Amino acid sequence: MVDTRIPPPGFAPRVRSQSPESIAYSDSEVSDASFFNRPQPPNFRIPAKAPGTQPPYLSEPSESTRPLRPATSYALMNPSSERTNLGHTKLVMSLLSEMWIVNLAFIIGGTWLKSFYLGDLQQYDDYNLWGISCYWKLGLLFPLPYTLICFFGLTLPFRTPKFLDYSGEKRRRLDNLYILTVTKGDNREAVYRAWNAHKHLEGLHSAIRIHVLTDEPYFFEGINCYTCPKSFSTTSSKYKARALEWYRQTMRFTEHDWVLHLDEESVIDDESVRRILDFIHYEKEFHFGQGIILYNQYKYWSNWIFTVADALRVGDDVSRFQLQYTYFHRPVFGAHGSFLLTNGLVENAVTWDLGSLTEDYQFAMKAWDRGFRCGKIAGIVREQSPLDLIGFMKQRRRWYVGIRRLPNFLPKIWAFFWSLSIISLFASVASIALGFEFHFGTPRWMAVLIDFNFMNFVYLYVLGIFLQDLDKGVNPLILILRIPLTVVIQFIAVVLEGFSVMYGIVFPPADFDVIKK
Repeated sequence: MVDTRIPPPGFAPRVRSQSPESIAYSDSEVSDASFFNRPQPPNFRIPAKAPGTQPPYLSEPSESTRPLRPATSYALMNPSSERTNLGHTKLVMSLLSEMWIVNLAFIIGGTWLKSFYLGDLQQYDDYNLWGISCYWKLGLLFPLPYTLICFFGLTLPFRTPKFLDYSGEKRRRLDNLYILTVTKGDNREAVYRAWNAHKHLEGLHSAIRIHVLTDEPYFFEGINCYTCPKSFSTTSSKYKARALEWYRQTMRFTEHDWVLHLDEESVIDDESVRRILDFIHYEKEFHFGQGIILYNQYKYWSNWIFTVADALRVGDDVSRFQLQYTYFHRPVFGAHGSFLLTNGLVENAVTWDLGSLTEDYQFAMKAWDRGFRCGKIAGIVREQSPLDLIGFMKQRRRWYVGIRRLPNFLPKIWAFFWSLSIISLFASVASIALGFEFHFGTPRWMAVLIDFNFMNFVYLYVLGIFLQDLDKGVNPLILILRIPLTVVIQFIAVVLEGFSVMYGIVFPPADFDVIKK
């Protein structure tokens, strides 16, 4: 249902001046009639705000006077000279386009070095195919499907502008690109931080809209705030998915509209937005897509363990998800809820009326069921790692349980292999502990596979830290010193990941957990 206080469309389109940059990047396919020709609340009031002051924050606005959405954009009214959406997107993407050969050399070379050059020191056995130690080391082979997938993702060319040539191609029509920050709204600092980081992006292209989506009673005046009312209900969805469904129904998307979904701590830079525009204009066979997410925007390295733990997610993006979006073009491994670019056609066909703890994954699977294909965006979004152990474990627990509960076959397969990580964790502990007491050899064939898994995991963590430090502009000396530090800390991170899965099995979440960031 849509809130009855919203009348049918009828407002005139907005007119705004264009900066030289936006004129150079203007889109001949944009429909001017779509700019703000959307339903508006009849009781909208312009907030009074003294020049240079922070917009007032309404913790509990009146039901009768609260606007559900703004009548015009506030994005360019008070431009900020300070840019917080900074990074080195071009540098990172240029490096990734050439990294496949480095990835191949490191993983294969490291496996050979550990299995053959140092094999005698580890008592690798060339004469027996099975031994006593194989019983507890068998669990170390369980990650092999995951590491093989990541290996192929790392060693196949990465999709960057180097491999893209759009000359002579006709642009796909674009009416609106909504850059949407989704938040409950109770973190006031995060809301304004996201708004201030992105509001200038409306000057890049005439179709861009910067919006913030909150839940009632949290409404913010002076920004493009859209508040999902308490009275709105759906069949299945709750929390974030419910708010997204209200937003979808309110905005009345067409096939010429696109939405970039961001979490409240997500920040995207200007260069990545330009690459999103290229994706929309020229990648006509795709109706949704994603790029890389880094976790270096706020409080980077403030907690070493969680920083290194999230480095694996970066490695996952440039390996497993790169394979999915660049070569499969189907969400066989799911999707992230942030940096999710969707076309209005997909939004309306799938909707956000989803009853899952991982609504992003479920959305992607339903889009696949309806025949939509996905592609790789050569851009970067920057976020923040969890701040404490409870938040970290609750986050991983929700992902694990949410994926496991999805009705599709593939999510259940991936959740099963994720569950096996517990056995791998105990097998690692047993191998170390028993290795001091009993000196049994390991068959060479098993040793090669175990070392292959080990080198893949180490490399995913190290690569994740390296890319984030490079994007952050970290001093090269510090960057080099952090590599061996990452190798050590990643063992702690692996233990925490395993305990998070056990946490999800023993104490599955009854509801959606919002962690502190």
